[in-house]
Amino acid sequence: MAKKNLNSLSDLGGFVFSTNQEEDFSEYSEQSEISLKPEEQRLEAHFSNKGRGGKTVTVISGYQGTESDLKSLAKLLKTKCGVGGSVKEGEIIIQGNYRDKIMTILKQEGYQVKRVGG
Repeated sequence: MAKKNLNSLSDLGGFVFSTNQEEDFSEYSEQSEISLKPEEQRLEAHFSNKGRGGKTVTVISGYQGTESDLKSLAKLLKTKCGVGGSVKEGEIIIQGNYRDKIMTILKQEGYQVKRVGG
């Protein structure tokens, strides 16, 4: 196996070890993501059946905020529609074609929703 040459700090993959006891590493820690207010959110609602064995789902994308807030919004939509669903890769996936009903619910909650696709 060939030895890798390290030409810069980026070759380490973003990991740097320091023995400095006085260094303040708090500025390097990841900032917690803050959820925008519903009025500031621009969501997109579309339905899809690709990769799902012909089953139709409604997909809500464009949410900007924490994972826990996204999951609570998904739970609200699933409860109001009476169906199942999940949260994957920053998108809410609701089983079935409930796009119009979900758009109405989101508008009542204060979100700006755009219908995407047919």
